[in-house]
Amino acid sequence: MQPEGSMMIGVLALQGAFASHQQRLTELGALTRQVRTPRDLAGVDALVMPGGESTTMSRLLTTSELFDPLGERIAGGMPVFGTCAGMILLATEVLEGRPDQRSYGAIDITVQRNGYGRQLDSFETDLVVPELGPDATPFHGVFIRAPRVTRVGEGVEILAHHHGEPVLLRQGTVSVASFHPELAGDHRLHALFLNSFSNSITSSITTQSENL
Repeated sequence: MQPEGSMMIGVLALQGAFASHQQRLTELGALTRQVRTPRDLAGVDALVMPGGESTTMSRLLTTSELFDPLGERIAGGMPVFGTCAGMILLATEVLEGRPDQRSYGAIDITVQRNGYGRQLDSFETDLVVPELGPDATPFHGVFIRAPRVTRVGEGVEILAHHHGEPVLLRQGTVSVASFHPELAGDHRLHALFLNSFSNSITSSITTQSENL
């Protein structure tokens, strides 16, 4: 049973790099739960959707009967952070996806699957994220078969660019990244996500992030 006033952060655990996300969140002091079924989803206050293979994740969301309940929670304002494949699943439009691939249309962007190339084209680079603070060091972005954002709708904030292209964005309670923040050994983007919707844990999460 979780402590009174605490928040449970779910990590979608059907496929992909969910364990590293859960580790980053746990190290920040957040309560976490792996989400594989609608019953798991019912007990969470926010959700991280990890990288992986977006068409596989779309199919598993359907076969696990999670797709529609998750869509209802997102539409109802549940905060969600999608990285790489998670970004694709949250986008309004997906280019070069499979005909049967489904997405939630939760953030008004168009993304191109594998827009930065296939596995051999993976790369790492430092990203300036102004919202981390004026004196913050760059965030090390790990791009693996990363989606490329080709259109950004009105009301979508761009939090970071790579060569002039948006790679970290937010609209309301939905945040997305083209890269894998969980693999950088840096907790700041997970802390930024948590702090964006939870005033009750802002000070403790910020303090722990700075000390890691």
